Amino acid sequence: MTTNPTNDSRLTAVNDWLKTLPAHYGLEIASLRPASNDASFRRYFRVDSRNSAQPAYVVMDAPPPMEDCRPFVRIAGIFVEAGVNAPQVYEADLEQGFLLLQDFGNRVYLNELGEQTAAGLYGDAIRSLIRLQGSSKAGILPPYDEALLRRELMLYPEWYLARHKGHQLSAADQKTLHDAFDVLINNNLAQPQVFVHRDYHSRNLMILEDGLNPGVLDFQDAVYGPITYDLVSLLRDAYIRWDEEKVLDWCIRYWEQARSAKLPVSAEFGDFYRDFEWMGLQRHLKVLGIFARLCYRDGKDRYINDMPLVLEYVLKAASRYRAFDRLTELIERIENRSRTTGLSF
Repeated sequence: MTTNPTNDSRLTAVNDWLKTLPAHYGLEIASLRPASNDASFRRYFRVDSRNSAQPAYVVMDAPPPMEDCRPFVRIAGIFVEAGVNAPQVYEADLEQGFLLLQDFGNRVYLNELGEQTAAGLYGDAIRSLIRLQGSSKAGILPPYDEALLRRELMLYPEWYLARHKGHQLSAADQKTLHDAFDVLINNNLAQPQVFVHRDYHSRNLMILEDGLNPGVLDFQDAVYGPITYDLVSLLRDAYIRWDEEKVLDWCIRYWEQARSAKLPVSAEFGDFYRDFEWMGLQRHLKVLGIFARLCYRDGKDRYINDMPLVLEYVLKAASRYRAFDRLTELIERIENRSRTTGLSF
């Protein structure tokens, strides 16, 4: 169904911009229709083409000043140079916030992951991740520094605890939370640093028709940070659950391939897996805050349905390590939960 541009001034501007693009794209502007949206202010549209070699394009609408296309364009080039399948940027109007992009189609990883397909698709995603990490250089992407890590973690008390749960922390509880945050941040910063996509999961990975999987999307917030971050985003995905045995197996496979590729992972898998879990704890506390913010600030309440799995990740990881005993007790009290496991290290 074609979107009526008269109902949306941004769509009117998109239509007007497409009319200015070179004729060789063969754009059928009347075919413009929604393709997808995400957790930001960005929207994506698909427009058909008369060219058989390129039957459709994707148009990104990233309205200034809420969004900035420049990081997307720059990082797309970095990822492609690294051998990652990021979409080609054909045209850009950075002032208006419009991009004409390569169309990766509709086959999102999340919709096609299953018992028979997971090993192959995750294998492809891990190889792509290793290529990206292997191209890493300091000074190219913004650092995933202490300030950013802590700012992300603070989303948990500010949006999840205070707004979603209606819970006000006591002074003792605040100390427990901030002590745990310090432990996490110190570990995260001590990990080897590489290029980090920062949202490397099943909703941002595409199955491509030519089989060169995955197509990688939503990378505009990429940074230079902890080597385990993207792996935990992939394997402990907020949108799909896998048995811990499978996650452990995929984690080992990544670690073995990373060592073969001379990436700076820990020599002992146990040390690497601890870093993986602690990175996941940082990420999932942040994600709980982000999902709450998306609901209460941005009106995107569908993310509430994904909170239980993320909370499960938090409690399972925290309860396995003595360093987070007090954090686990605090969360269990707030959530009215009992201890999920008796093991701790």
